[in-house]
Amino acid sequence: MSETEFEQGAAAPARAEADVDLGLIMDIPITLTVEVGRTRMSIGRLLALGQGAVVELDRVAGEPLDVLANGTLVARGEVVVVEDRFGIRLTEVVSPAARAAGVA
Repeated sequence: MSETEFEQGAAAPARAEADVDLGLIMDIPITLTVEVGRTRMSIGRLLALGQGAVVELDRVAGEPLDVLANGTLVARGEVVVVEDRFGIRLTEVVSPAARAAGVA
C-alpha cells in the first residue's frame, strides 16, 4: 500500500463519522448518575456500619456534584428541589473533546 493510499484510508473513517445521522441513536437509553462523593473502606468497616453511622466522603460541602452518563463524566452541577423531588442544575458541561480524552 502506498503512502497516499494509507493517508486516504486513514481519513475515510473521519468523514464517515461526520455523516452519522444522530437520529438513529436518540432513543438509546443511558444511565444518568449524580455522584455526591466517594470513599474507600474495608469490608470489615462496611459491615460494621449501622443506622445513624456517618460515612465521610472525598468532597467538601458546597462542591459541585458529578453527573455521569454510563459512567463517563459529562457535567457538574448543584442540587435543586423541583416541587417535591430533587433535581440537579448543571453549572458546567464537560466538552466532548475532554470527555473523549478522559479529562475531568
